Amino acid sequence: MNAAVRAVVRMGYYLGCKVFYIKEGYQGMVDGGENIVEATWASSSGILQFGGTAIGSARCKDFRERAGRLKAAENLINLGISNLVVIGGDGSLTGANLFRKEWTDLLEELVKTRIHQRAFVLEVMGRHCGYLALVGALATEADWVFIPEWPPKEGWEDTLCKKLSAERSLGQRLNIILVAEGAIDMKGNPITADMIITKNLNYDTRVTVLGHVQRGGKPTAFDRILGARMGAEAVLALMDATPTTPACVVSLNGNQTVRVPLMECVQRTQAVQKAMNEKNFEEAVRLRGKSFENNLLTYRKLSKLRPPKEQCDIEGQHCATGKRLAVMNIGAPACGANAAVRSFVRLALTHGYTVLGIHDSFDGLIYSNVKPLGWTDVHSWSARGGCLLGTKKVVASKYGMDRIAKKLKEHDISGLLIIGGFEAYHSALQMAEARKDFEEFCIPICVIPCTISNNVPGTDFSLGADTALNEIADICDRIKQSATGTKRRVFIVETMGGYCGYLATMSGLAGGADAAYIFEEEMTITNLRDDVFHLKDKIVNAGVQRGLILRNENANQNYSTDFVHNLFSEEGKGVFTCRKNVLGHMQQGGVPTPFDRNYGTKMAAKAVEYMATLIPESTDKATGKVRTSEPYTATLLGMQKRHLTFTPVQELKAVTDFDKRIPHDQWWLKLRPLLRILAKHREQAYITEGVLAGVDEVEDEDNA
Repeated sequence: MNAAVRAVVRMGYYLGCKVFYIKEGYQGMVDGGENIVEATWASSSGILQFGGTAIGSARCKDFRERAGRLKAAENLINLGISNLVVIGGDGSLTGANLFRKEWTDLLEELVKTRIHQRAFVLEVMGRHCGYLALVGALATEADWVFIPEWPPKEGWEDTLCKKLSAERSLGQRLNIILVAEGAIDMKGNPITADMIITKNLNYDTRVTVLGHVQRGGKPTAFDRILGARMGAEAVLALMDATPTTPACVVSLNGNQTVRVPLMECVQRTQAVQKAMNEKNFEEAVRLRGKSFENNLLTYRKLSKLRPPKEQCDIEGQHCATGKRLAVMNIGAPACGANAAVRSFVRLALTHGYTVLGIHDSFDGLIYSNVKPLGWTDVHSWSARGGCLLGTKKVVASKYGMDRIAKKLKEHDISGLLIIGGFEAYHSALQMAEARKDFEEFCIPICVIPCTISNNVPGTDFSLGADTALNEIADICDRIKQSATGTKRRVFIVETMGGYCGYLATMSGLAGGADAAYIFEEEMTITNLRDDVFHLKDKIVNAGVQRGLILRNENANQNYSTDFVHNLFSEEGKGVFTCRKNVLGHMQQGGVPTPFDRNYGTKMAAKAVEYMATLIPESTDKATGKVRTSEPYTATLLGMQKRHLTFTPVQELKAVTDFDKRIPHDQWWLKLRPLLRILAKHREQAYITEGVLAGVDEVEDEDNA
């Protein structure tokens, strides 16, 4: 068998064919995946002398059924395999003959399955507020959303059907429609999920009323941290209050805790309801706040079938401005990057700019792996993790600034968006500082921070950090649950983050940790000893059964995770047992959270507006080239307390520790005392975050 396998592979290559191994016989063909791999010349070396078969063989009951053969056919078609060499006995040959006879019918069935039309209609809660449906539509790339504040015009049924039909013609195989439970039409008549079944399109429509399922489940890391911050702030507000102090609502504005007078909030809510009753929907949207207004505007732009005809074609090849923008990822993969790319591409096309996707960071730029991105190219990117454009953790200077400048000129790039971590920020800084030597860098450059470490200066939050925190919190929950029934156990968990302790601190707050050791705060043997004694006291006297200690991977060179584990194990003898866990790359997350999807969408929308403003101002009328060396044209876009802010990267240089790759000042350090207070430590002082604000001040355009 091995001689035959070797001959098939090498003769196939000799004749210019692409050859695949199907491992484990027909079972491998049915299962697909790693069982069907491309063969190489080298992979068939050194097998002649062995008995049996190098690619395995197995009996397969599934292949005897038509469903199994259909699955096998799909696996072959997906890999472009059109010919089959079967090595075996009479059972193998009988199966091959049956497969050959059915091949045409199997392909026809696959085609019918692929073009199956299906639409999902989901009704979400929210009473008379469309917030949940709207942000849900942004996060899921829904095709249509019905909300009370934005009722559809008369004849919406035909408009909806035309849109769904047009999307199918563009290759979209699935439609999602979200309906807020209080959705109405322009006349105030209610719109329910059952009314939206698209019978005239002959779609297989599924209606789901989510109901109270939306209330349940596990709280996200963001909700846990927000609950801790707001709960502490509420107590401090009560302690600060006097008999004449008006009642307040503790709220979050951007990343700033604020205290808003209760009566103002009630009046605003009543004003919204009044506007809705009067069918003044524009006023209702305005009263919901700038955040709601911007979310609605962004959704309306992104959910269109194509960019405006006068601005750009659907492929993004012929655009009104004649200018080209480029987008690339630099740094480790993080969730939310793809949502940002999708938003940037579609909104840039809407403004009349061609968008080039640079694959694999600067590698793609240097070796011309640069391709235009059209409207439909980025469909369904929001929900996908990782970086679909490809990414590398290498800064610009490693490739040579002259080579990068040459390629920017070659591709005629007028603006550059970089989505990534510390390397993205550092690369933008290097390009900004090289403007005096290379005019090709004299274009608008914008960085969107995207890293689970959240170690980029100029922003409170980075894309991907929320997904990572959710992963860590979920893992810590499962780790603690694993000890259910085991008395008195302490877990030591190591998180990623480089020298930045954000993940350790915030996941500690979300997971109810007893301590979190980070590089930014000195980690001493005295601290460790005190924490051991504190845990022993809680377990013995407070009835606590489990403890959780988090440690950043670079918290201390000498006091490693192994050291901490050994110390707690030794000192806890007779009181508790100790286990350690190093989480590793699973923290980078799988599917982006709704927060990261919408945050990425919003950040990219801001970046497009920024470039669309700067490029006309910076265009030389004589040459038509974009040239600017102003510091404010090379910026990093970040959330700073209550605003999304563009900060020149050259200004951020002064507040950056390039050796440790962290900012000098980090907002979340002020939450560390809260972590210890909630873990029953007494020696820490906690300073209030909250500021007083009127309801109109809270309506900031950058609220999530």
